Amino acid sequence: MIKVFSPSTVANVGCGYDVLGFALDGIGEEMIVSKREDGQLVIDEIIGFDLPKDPKVNTATVAAQALLDDAGSKQGFSFTITKTINPGSGMGTSASSSAGAVFAVNELLGRPFTVDQLVTFAMEGEKAVSKKAHADNVAPNLLGGFTLVRSYEPLDILTLPVPDELWVTLVHPQVEVKTTDAKKILKKQVDLAVAVQQWGNVGGLVSGLYESDYDLIGRSMVDVIVEPIRKILIPLYDEVKAQAIAEGALGCSIAGSGPSIFAFSRGEETASRIKSLMQSRYDEAGVLAYTYRSRIGKSGVREIK
Repeated sequence: MIKVFSPSTVANVGCGYDVLGFALDGIGEEMIVSKREDGQLVIDEIIGFDLPKDPKVNTATVAAQALLDDAGSKQGFSFTITKTINPGSGMGTSASSSAGAVFAVNELLGRPFTVDQLVTFAMEGEKAVSKKAHADNVAPNLLGGFTLVRSYEPLDILTLPVPDELWVTLVHPQVEVKTTDAKKILKKQVDLAVAVQQWGNVGGLVSGLYESDYDLIGRSMVDVIVEPIRKILIPLYDEVKAQAIAEGALGCSIAGSGPSIFAFSRGEETASRIKSLMQSRYDEAGVLAYTYRSRIGKSGVREIK
């Protein structure tokens, strides 16, 4: 038996649609996985939210089965999952289950696969809910820190440095935005001039991380392709973003496919101030919302006692 903690994540990070992501520190879910003798994958309990236990549907067991198939293993496993973040939050809840499951199963099998190899199996769990095997959430979930998916074919994931004073604040208004629905409303084609602006921002953000250039990080957190469309699904988005930046945020954007909103700050004090501001604004509007403050999580999925 093994007990693991699987961090929540933020994907896209503004300009980096489907390629950028980072792990949160101490925010996530726990999972207990144990061997069973009948060769079956069984979800005994999901604590926190009402999610499907069908092993052919749940992201944890779909990802675990992909690993077992590749390993040629008939070993069975039982799963107990404790979730703290709502599904459809934009904080990588499906990825937390996918990554946690493949990490735990790999440990109990004696580590036949490297952590990098586990990303491919976890992506199959993501495919089960979003119809696409993307890695922008599961990569930071397994590797920790800030990651860039340079290529999907072949899969090539880079770990980026994180400036010491970089903090993130998130607010999750309690409305659900399904990843599949959020993808459907996006344009299939973009103007070349718009694309040039977007990849310039991606390059600027990566450079800012390497140079610990907080001003450059903020200037580069501009999404001219996805945010203008998806923000209509998020209550008070423009107002909260404007207030966060006025309060000192480096930049502010949609976490994953939303509805969560995240802001980068330099230092804990600014991050705390923005957290209070975000919570107050949704409280005033009568919209239930939860707020979080975190460093970028250096560790990915890990065993806990």
